[in-house]
Amino acid sequence: MKTSEKIIKYIKAKGQATGSELADYLDISDRGVRKQLAVLLEKGILKKIGKPPKVFYLIKNKQEKSIEIEIDDKLKEKIDENYLAITPGGEKKEGIEGFKYWCKKNNLPIEKTAKEYIKTMAKYEIYKKDGIVNGMEKIKNTFKEVFLDELFYLDFYSIERFGKTKLGQLLLYAKQSQNKMLMKELIREIKPKVDQLIKKYKIDGIGYIPPTVKRETQLMKVLERGLHENLRSIVITKVKTAVAVPQKTLNKLNDRIENARITIMVEERNKFKNILLVDDAVGSGATMNEVAQKIREKNICRGKIIGLAITGSFKGFDIISEV
Repeated sequence: MKTSEKIIKYIKAKGQATGSELADYLDISDRGVRKQLAVLLEKGILKKIGKPPKVFYLIKNKQEKSIEIEIDDKLKEKIDENYLAITPGGEKKEGIEGFKYWCKKNNLPIEKTAKEYIKTMAKYEIYKKDGIVNGMEKIKNTFKEVFLDELFYLDFYSIERFGKTKLGQLLLYAKQSQNKMLMKELIREIKPKVDQLIKKYKIDGIGYIPPTVKRETQLMKVLERGLHENLRSIVITKVKTAVAVPQKTLNKLNDRIENARITIMVEERNKFKNILLVDDAVGSGATMNEVAQKIREKNICRGKIIGLAITGSFKGFDIISEV
């Protein structure tokens, strides 16, 4: 029996196995096992889960194998650029493979659904200019008084029928799993557009909206380190209260405004010409608008205050409670 066949037989019997476990069983070197596993992974016979040093190999189910269906090159290119699926088991499937997985899971015809996906994407693209969504109309319709000069999203958090966008997926799982690799990937995705806005509006000060949920690894801190170290940072603080009330738990607009007004403070004393305020997700925009108001009241900004969210909601007052 070939070594590869022994590996398959062992994993079928055990359900899963590590590389070192297989090396012991086969009495060969770790390097020899890795070569065999690499071939089996490439052929789609095995899949792996976990991260070094704990990586497990499993038999790939027939339904998990690549679905060979012809899709127009232009459609494929658009899907490859924009689609990301995260499976319930924590696997990251990008582009057309992720889209095929989603269609298969939902019993949808791939070719027809691909055309519908591109058509839906086009509906949302009309709200973008230079690849960025302008959210000012939404916030003006939500608040009587708006203290931001501009508000932008790098993308919508989700779109109808197809759910979370690529940035929406990265944002959700980067925050929930506190996965630094996903956070770094998110930074790589958004940095060019952030640079574009900073240059266009001659930004000389940048402030990051502080998180309202305590986590060991805070996305906003990782963003602050990874995006723009050369710009002066504006000190924005989340005040500790007797009972922590995260913004995303509040369903009424007035409650969200009150929460932001009482718990978020701008401590900065320096003066800036133009300021960029960065948040991960904007639903109502209450926090962003309240911070802008405090900056105006303290006379910190002489020019424009630009709000920027990684993702934003499409509708008017719509809460993105997941993040």
